[in-house]
Amino acid sequence: MTTLTTPPDARSRLIAIVRARSFESGREFKLASGRMSTLYFNMKPAMLDAEGAYLCAVLMLDAMAGDPAAYVGGLELGAVPLAAAVAAISHLRGEPRRALIIRKAAKEHGTQNLIEGLLRGGSVAGERVIVLEDVTTTGGSSLKAVAVLREAGATVERVVTLLDRQEGAQEAFEAAKVRLDSVLKASDFTR
Repeated sequence: MTTLTTPPDARSRLIAIVRARSFESGREFKLASGRMSTLYFNMKPAMLDAEGAYLCAVLMLDAMAGDPAAYVGGLELGAVPLAAAVAAISHLRGEPRRALIIRKAAKEHGTQNLIEGLLRGGSVAGERVIVLEDVTTTGGSSLKAVAVLREAGATVERVVTLLDRQEGAQEAFEAAKVRLDSVLKASDFTR
């Protein structure tokens, strides 16, 4: 098995990829939180770029180093590419973490699960899970995922976001007794 280390320029390369593929500024944008901003981050083009996906995964794994969580996952759709990339790279690093997807609403067909990625009949009860997020503004999406996972019996004490917009999420997570770690911050793009 190959052991992957984080390239020394990983963070600066990821910033360059996000700046080129996923960042806009200069006009008003309505955010998922309902807020308006002149900074907009659509992380999907960066997360779905081959190098971008790799860098997101290694930097998120570095941010969660030392945490014994067996699972990573987050609310659909933004966290899905992150969970998949982190799971794949964690295997290559010899520290496997399984990926989960937390649905916003249960499907009306099939198993009607809110949590996807478990074996049939499986559960997160008693398991430690780290919630992943692509962009964090108020923390609402991640806190929904935390609530679903906690209701299913998981221990969730941590969220790792690819980008913190630095607009109040930290306080929301502290109130929910959840640690927020970010790979990038909005201030990395306003300097």
